[in-house]
Amino acid sequence: MHAVPPVEGNKNRVPLTIDIVSDVVCPWCYIGKRRLELALRHRPQIKAEIRWVPYFLESRVPADGMPRVDYIGQKFGVYERFPPGHERLTSLGTDVGIDFRFDKIYRQPNTLDAHRIIGWAQKAGRAGAVVERLFSLFFIEGGDLSDREMLVVAGRAGGLDPDEMRRDLLTERDRRYVDKQANAAARAGIGGVPFFVFGKKISVAGAHEVEVLASAMDQALGKEKAPAA
Repeated sequence: MHAVPPVEGNKNRVPLTIDIVSDVVCPWCYIGKRRLELALRHRPQIKAEIRWVPYFLESRVPADGMPRVDYIGQKFGVYERFPPGHERLTSLGTDVGIDFRFDKIYRQPNTLDAHRIIGWAQKAGRAGAVVERLFSLFFIEGGDLSDREMLVVAGRAGGLDPDEMRRDLLTERDRRYVDKQANAAARAGIGGVPFFVFGKKISVAGAHEVEVLASAMDQALGKEKAPAA
């Protein structure tokens, strides 16, 4: 379940923009993505336009990343092979088809370049596949998202040209833009991700259950009261 399939036989689908503020090293964002996909399956009449908004879960990670053991040690004060919450995340991930392998992650990346790749794919309307691949590479395969070639692999999932990505990743293309978007999200009061905005008017903070996300879509389309979020 990597993407929501097109709805057959329904030419009168209702358009709805869904802005998702997230980071590709956020496990709750991965769960939230999968739950949103399930919610959209329950609302086949909706034609969603999903727009990915960058967020830096941890902006202090160096540009070339850092060892995972050091990152966990700084975050929790002491290194723990399985930090608090990993067991729960693993269980919740299984429920939505994610086989979290936190034990495989050996390097914590800075995600600015990953967000640049997502942005380039978004211009072509193919960001969803790239986001899914980045999540999968990091959380399931233990890939190093600090490695440009790893980012190229993710970009190819969205049909981006490998040579063009390699060239552009060596430039300043869209660095300031990504920083500006991420900082704007923080200034807007978004202190955690995922953060969903449905139809530019209904916000849901967190990877809520499918029913909550579906209700938020209904509310954005004026069909019911806003869900508790």
